[in-house]
Amino acid sequence: MDTDQVLDLMKAVAAEVITPRFRSLADGEVMEKNPGDLVTVADQESEAILTRELSAAFPDAFVLGEERTSTDPTTLDRYVEAEHAFTVDPVDGTKNFVHGSPDHAVMVSEIRRGETVRGWIWQPEHGVAWVAEKGSGTWRNGERVVREPVPDDVPPRGVTSIWPLRGHSLGSLPALVGSWVCCGVDYPRLMEGAADYILYARNSPWDHSPGALMVREAGGVVGHPDGTPYSPTALTPGIIVAADKGTYAAVRRLAADAFARRS
Repeated sequence: MDTDQVLDLMKAVAAEVITPRFRSLADGEVMEKNPGDLVTVADQESEAILTRELSAAFPDAFVLGEERTSTDPTTLDRYVEAEHAFTVDPVDGTKNFVHGSPDHAVMVSEIRRGETVRGWIWQPEHGVAWVAEKGSGTWRNGERVVREPVPDDVPPRGVTSIWPLRGHSLGSLPALVGSWVCCGVDYPRLMEGAADYILYARNSPWDHSPGALMVREAGGVVGHPDGTPYSPTALTPGIIVAADKGTYAAVRRLAADAFARRS
């Protein structure tokens, strides 16, 4: 499948099994994987179709799906060892989806030899498609996106999905506010300029691989509090997404205490 065909597949799956259930989930169509961790039939059906079609098109690739991993954690080991893999987040922002928020997305990424080479985010309720290919830039509905650096005289604005950090400041920077609680919206909103950096505690490949490639291709930086760059197979906890190198360096210097307070 070429890049457009993968996006078309994601749109078709959303139209078939996700959008018809938006604000129309029936009794029994929402379950808990763990306390507070929701999954819906839309997640399950979307992942099944995406996995089937990607496996048919790329029979030698390993497909890592969020829901599959929740029932078989050994899939992470096989994914890390794979030469060629895809990640699938069938409904990113499931809680948002369940509660009727349009801030949810379908996400796919392609990894070769431990490096993300293509990424896709489809936001069905917003009608926005984000696509990136390594070395070829990031595109929003077919238009090239470049994230401008934060001006030197403007303090960067941060968002986070880490609940204990909301309302806290990193040094003299403005207080952190809540993110959109959906990586398929968070990363795009940073590229659109609604935030200058994002802090995450957890590192699941299906959550971060697509957006990390897009931010980098748009001029931003994605790395960890220890300064190592993001890798889709490293699974290192703690992620800093930044609009530019200067913002990443400044936030990283100040973030150690914040990450220590994350739980």
